[in-house]
Amino acid sequence: MFTIFLADGFEPVEAIAPLDFLRRAGVETQTVALNPDRSAEGNRGVRVRADLSLDEFCPDDSLTGVLLPGGMPGAENLFRSAGVNAAVDYAAEGGKVLAAICAAPFVLGQKGLLRGKRATCFPGFEDKLIGATVVDASVVTDGNVVTARGAGVSWQFAAAVTALLAGEETARRIMEQIQWEF
Repeated sequence: MFTIFLADGFEPVEAIAPLDFLRRAGVETQTVALNPDRSAEGNRGVRVRADLSLDEFCPDDSLTGVLLPGGMPGAENLFRSAGVNAAVDYAAEGGKVLAAICAAPFVLGQKGLLRGKRATCFPGFEDKLIGATVVDASVVTDGNVVTARGAGVSWQFAAAVTALLAGEETARRIMEQIQWEF
């Protein structure tokens, strides 16, 4: 089960675009809100109801990876969450997909999970990608880690995550379905 975490202050398109792509691809995907009522409010007032609350979530062998949307203070709220950190650690230890966009790659960087990896992020967060080779690119995939610059590349980010979990051909098919060209 691929898990997308939602914290108050998140950037909605950075979570919803990958969610849409992954579900189109048939990848079992769930959203998990940090709030007990399963809600999260985006940084522009968009309120989303998640599949689970963090209190209801427990990473297990079915976990295929985690996705951290950016936006502020959403990324900071993810970083401060013990439950999110435990899930990220669990995924990292199991070699699962780690995906983060915008400001959120700093969570992976601060945990040392980008050491020896190429990565990108929203401009201004580069110094927080500890141990990474920062790349001037919209989306970067390095092994099991996908990072992206920000909301404007959410669809490319979604395609890259989908390619890791369901294959490049599936990602291309979905891009064709939604009439997206790059």
